[in-house]
Amino acid sequence: MTEPVRPTADIHAYLAELEDIPGTRVYTAARARKGYHINQFAMSLMKAENRDRFRADERAYLDEWDIGEEGKLALLARDYNTLLDLGGNVYFLSKLFSADGLSFAEAVSTMTDMTFPEYRDMMLAGGRSPIGNRSIKANLAAAGAEATKGTC
Repeated sequence: MTEPVRPTADIHAYLAELEDIPGTRVYTAARARKGYHINQFAMSLMKAENRDRFRADERAYLDEWDIGEEGKLALLARDYNTLLDLGGNVYFLSKLFSADGLSFAEAVSTMTDMTFPEYRDMMLAGGRSPIGNRSIKANLAAAGAEATKGTC
């Protein structure tokens, strides 16, 4: 019996496709490695004594972690988009949201260009439209085609 022929896959091409989703950061193994210490810090906030230490002096607590300066500044500023870029996992970062007294939806709304009420209403209405939110490359191509219309 012969083995079925399987197409060869280029994992790098596949992962590059994931970066083409507008406003989305797919949590890959590379991101997990990059954000390991940010995520470990966030998980430490599950313990009340760590939350208390963090609240007492956020910078001092962060300085105990092997997190780069950019990550520490993003944590202090609660810049969740930068933290996601640095490998933070939204489910780990939710420990920080919670320590700040924010609901998951409130915190996630800060990652958009919407207020929390706008974000909540959009989600209750079925979420973001997929139109214009499927491909960064396609959006750029469409914008380029639109810009060249009527120039011939």
